[in-house]
Amino acid sequence: TNLNQKLSICSKLCFAIGGAPKEVTSSASAFFLQIYLLDVAQQINPFQASLVLFIGRVWGAVTDPVIGFLITKSSWTKIGRLMPILGCTPFLVVSYFCLWFVPPFVNGRFVWYLVFYCLYQTLINCFHVSYSALTMFISTDQKERDSATAYMTVEVMGTLLGAAIQGQIVASAHSQKHCSSHNMSAGSLGNSSGAETVVPFQENLSQAKEVYMIAAGVIGGVFLLCTLVMFLGVKEREPYGSKTDEQVPFVQGFLKVMGHGPYIILTAAFLLITVAVQLTQSNFVLFCTYAAGLREHFQNIVVVILSALLSIPFWQWFLKRFGKKTAAFCGITWIMPFSMLLVFIPNLVVAYIVAVSSGLSIAASLLLPSMLPDVVDDFRLANSSSKGHEAIFYSFYVFFVKFAAGITLGVSTLCLFAGYETRGCSQPPPVVYTLKLLIGAAPIAFIVTGLMILVLYPITEDVRRRNKLCLDELEDLSSA
Repeated sequence: TNLNQKLSICSKLCFAIGGAPKEVTSSASAFFLQIYLLDVAQQINPFQASLVLFIGRVWGAVTDPVIGFLITKSSWTKIGRLMPILGCTPFLVVSYFCLWFVPPFVNGRFVWYLVFYCLYQTLINCFHVSYSALTMFISTDQKERDSATAYMTVEVMGTLLGAAIQGQIVASAHSQKHCSSHNMSAGSLGNSSGAETVVPFQENLSQAKEVYMIAAGVIGGVFLLCTLVMFLGVKEREPYGSKTDEQVPFVQGFLKVMGHGPYIILTAAFLLITVAVQLTQSNFVLFCTYAAGLREHFQNIVVVILSALLSIPFWQWFLKRFGKKTAAFCGITWIMPFSMLLVFIPNLVVAYIVAVSSGLSIAASLLLPSMLPDVVDDFRLANSSSKGHEAIFYSFYVFFVKFAAGITLGVSTLCLFAGYETRGCSQPPPVVYTLKLLIGAAPIAFIVTGLMILVLYPITEDVRRRNKLCLDELEDLSSA
């Protein structure tokens, strides 16, 4: 490794910390935004809530390649090409806070949430695409980039932190005290008794609005702090080639990227596996509450799932020892038998076992993006005269993630229109059956298909090493 490309432990930690705030906000909104729109933001019916979420996700998917295009057209500054774009963070935090604020007017609330959710998606994409592409700019050395991904535990802790902060602060907003004992089924009653006090609706609603704003403020502060740490601790470097190399037009570069076989195979597999993971994540709490009779335990189960994400250092070691492709297969398949076990044997012990196995598989799936720099290196070797395509690779990778999230949201929303009762204490049989499909059969089908496509992925460990040697030779020639 060239000394000027070697990353210090401090730089790697700062880089990982920079990725945490995006996970904090994503985790909080994934678990709580839908129920917030339905139960706290008055005058928003289920159909409007679904429109806000769906249009916001589609808008986010569309803006990803646009942001990628703008980045390819941006010029280098004294602090790099991507670092200035991360300056959108204060505006991002404001839009995030407004998303959890109930405006005083009533008739325009649907427009309020739609506008700020789309604005939030745009700004978080500016942050995420820039941060993802920064992976290729923190070092030109492959080992250093791979080593930096070992610190993803810090980034993934953002997922746990987001769910923990939001869950602890807003838990009181979603108590079941409005459910009298005769309205609750035995399966979802939990530790309930006729002596429970029914809190007046308006008092409970005012408290809910307040705690959600507090949670948004805390998470916004975390976002600003983490971004500042990354900005001060990470230096952006120009990869192979000089800053004056002429770049090909965006459309021509896009066609070249989309014609690169390894990229298409990896993104197709990642798309399907992401759909499976997000189906499990987004419906797990609903499944535990209404289909498994675990209403009193779902918060702890979710924490166990997210805590298992701390196994990323193990998967990083496994990845280095046996290769990225093998690690993906071994880690992701882990979730399949246990998910079906919970569907057929829904009890507390099985739920905790499934929580651990799900967390392990989700942790392994998060390492799939570490294969993307290998694809970029392979593309560079095949197209040595083309420069500045990193943003195209990463923007469309993010696009596919958003697209997968949109599909997941659309499927999950079917629960609402199959008789789902937003403030119900139990759900009708069609909803319970749908939740079982979303937790069991559907994710397994997506995972199996994704892994079958991943079999075709051609960049083995030998190919990675060969590409690295060739790129090192090109770098030596360009610096000579």
